[in-house]
Amino acid sequence: MGMFDALNVSASGLSAERTRMDVVANNLANAQSTRGADGQPFRRQEVTLQAEGSSFSSVLSSEVGARARTQGPPQGVKVVEVSEDPTPNRRVYDPGHPDADDDGYISLPNVNPVTEMVDLIASSRSYEANVNAMQTAKQMFTKTVDLLRG
Repeated sequence: MGMFDALNVSASGLSAERTRMDVVANNLANAQSTRGADGQPFRRQEVTLQAEGSSFSSVLSSEVGARARTQGPPQGVKVVEVSEDPTPNRRVYDPGHPDADDDGYISLPNVNPVTEMVDLIASSRSYEANVNAMQTAKQMFTKTVDLLRG
């Protein structure tokens, strides 16, 4: 594993978590939208992430000699897709609403603010963990340079 691989892995995590936070913010902003550009209610979006390179467990196993080294070091994480949540929209009885159907119901997005806030907190904590990992790697590089000077 190269000297800057830890920074690259953390940087990819920061980018992925920023995408997750952007999607959650978009979901929360549109939680009460009854009509979008296409005339339909907003659909909740989800981010799918995937590890790049080899997994942590395979690298760990190869480092302790349990397996021959056949794969490169982990390269971080990437956003595979941002997709729509397939759960149905909420139907709320509001006959006075301009978007109400003949029965008096409106379709609201399938966004649950509590779920979105939990996702936002989890993404924020992951972002924070990646920042801490980058700071730790930077401190290690600085200590190494200091040792080589003295």
